[in-house]
Parts: sequence; structure tokens; C-alpha cells
Amino acid sequence: MDASSRRLVTAILFLVLALIAGVVGYQVVEGWNFSDSIYMTVITLATIGYGETNPLTPAGRIFTMFLIMVGVGALTYGLTAATAFVVEGALTDIIGRRRMEAEIQKLNGHIILCGMGETGRHIAEEFFKTRVPFIGIDKDGDRIKQMEKIGRFLYVEGDATNDETLLRARIKEARGLITAMPEDRDNVFVILTARGLNPNLRIVSRVIEQESRVKLLKAGADETVSTNFIGGLRMASVMIRPTVVSFLDKMLRAGGDDVRVAEAKIPPGSGVVGLSLRETRIYEKTGLIVIGIARGESYELNSGPDTRLQEGDALIVCSSVEQLRKLNELVAA
Repeated sequence: MDASSRRLVTAILFLVLALIAGVVGYQVVEGWNFSDSIYMTVITLATIGYGETNPLTPAGRIFTMFLIMVGVGALTYGLTAATAFVVEGALTDIIGRRRMEAEIQKLNGHIILCGMGETGRHIAEEFFKTRVPFIGIDKDGDRIKQMEKIGRFLYVEGDATNDETLLRARIKEARGLITAMPEDRDNVFVILTARGLNPNLRIVSRVIEQESRVKLLKAGADETVSTNFIGGLRMASVMIRPTVVSFLDKMLRAGGDDVRVAEAKIPPGSGVVGLSLRETRIYEKTGLIVIGIARGESYELNSGPDTRLQEGDALIVCSSVEQLRKLNELVAA
């Protein structure tokens, strides 16, 4: 609960206590019944001044003056707290949060991104470009606000190693999870927790120390990525083959509907299983040329038109977002 919310709650409690004190006070000092006591208390606290409900004794008048001062103070503090609550955005945040929770409850087949640091920001940017539905998780509210500068996204503020946080992100309905926490031990805890909640989840983990890679895989990660290793490899590649790197950057990091390297996996029961590339008429229907086929751990590049497709094959193509959508629809039919 933030400061403005606490002030508003305090103001409400103050008013409730003043109301109770007024009712009890009039009953004790004046001997009035509950109905007269609460009516007199309300009009006194509100400083409306309709007049005395019953004639007041000297003691009752002193008590009423005290109650008026309390009422003015309580109302002033309450109005200040309510104004701050609205102006500082707390009310807007609550409404926005409820709307976001409703959107999260509708998600299915999304990706959960744990850790919204520098690495997480780059991952989120790629998801934005490729229009991949995802939910971010981080316990640091400031990092989440920094991420919102990229664009609006769904998030859960909390500890990704806790079951409750992952359940709020609908981990049982998710298709994948990326953990990009700054410490290997945190990534291990996230993987163990996530794997226990969803055994079918595809998990990709960041690894800081190469010695931790085996531990992350044993914990349940499907793949690990070392940002240090990839950064070093890229620097060497830029030096010795700059044209190739520039081309791959264009294909892998293009924004909007620009052409990029993508993949479309053939699901079970697909109508293209057993057909050759020529028979699928992929080029005629999508304008795409299959540049490679991934089968398990092996890759077949520049596949010929007579190559027959199998269940689980991943077709590698250079496509726009719209072309990829058409290809996914084709292989899913």
C-alpha cells in the first residue's frame, strides 16, 4: 500500500472513530437514544448546523464544541487524503490494475518473462516487434515502470520464485518461460518452481557463470543462454564478417512488418504431413521460400521441392509478420 492509500485509510478510520465517539458521548452525557445520538453526531461532524436535536446541557454543549473541532479536522484531513489519492494516480493505478488483471485472465499460450533488467528489456522489445503475447514479472516496481516506456505490457509485480506469483501470471496456461534474473541461483529457483507448476512448459534461462549451466539444465531448463558468451561471439563476428552480421541483424531484429528469419512448426495432425514442399504450395499461398528444415537436432538447408514434411518439423523462412501468420495457418490446417 503506497503513502496516498495509507493516508486515505487513516482518514476513513479517523472519521469512523469520531462517529463512534460522538454517538457514545451523547448517550453518556445527554442520555439520548441511539437514533438521536447518531443524527446529532452526523450533523455536528459535517458542520451542517440544522439545530439541536434535543436541548443540550452545559456538558453537552462542551462535548458538541469538542466534536465540531474533531469533525472539521477529520473532514479536512479526509479531503486532503482523497485529493492526493486521485492526483497522485493511486485511483488510476487501481483501475488500471484491475483492467490488467482481467486481460491476464484471458491469456492462453503466452510467454512469461521473469526479470525486467537490461536483458529482460531487450527480450521484451523483441516480443513487442513480433507481437508475441507475454507477461513480465519483477519485484522491483521501478524496473517495471522503466519497461513501460517501451510500450504497454501485462505484468505481475512480485517474486518469480514464489508459486503464487507464477500462478497469477497463469503459468499453467503458458507455453513458455524465460528467466533472465541477474543471479544464477535465482534462475535455478524460478526453473524449479515453474517446472513443478507446469511440466510441459518450455523454459529458457539466462546463465551468468558457465559452471552453472549444468545446474540450470538439471533444474529443468530446456535451453540456457550466456549473454557474456553471445556478446563476445558477436564482437568477434562483427570484426571478421561484418556483412554477414549486418544481414542477420536485418533478418533477426527488423521491426514492424520487415522481413526477418522465422520458423513455423508442423503440429500433430497437420494436413501438410507427408506432403512434399512442392505439394504444399507454400510459395503460391504465402510467397515464402523454405530455406531450411529443422528436425530434432539436425538441420536440412536449401531443401528441394521433393522433400517430404514430417510431424514436428520446423520450417525456417525469411518472412514478414503477416506472411508468417499465413504460414502458421497453412501448417495448422
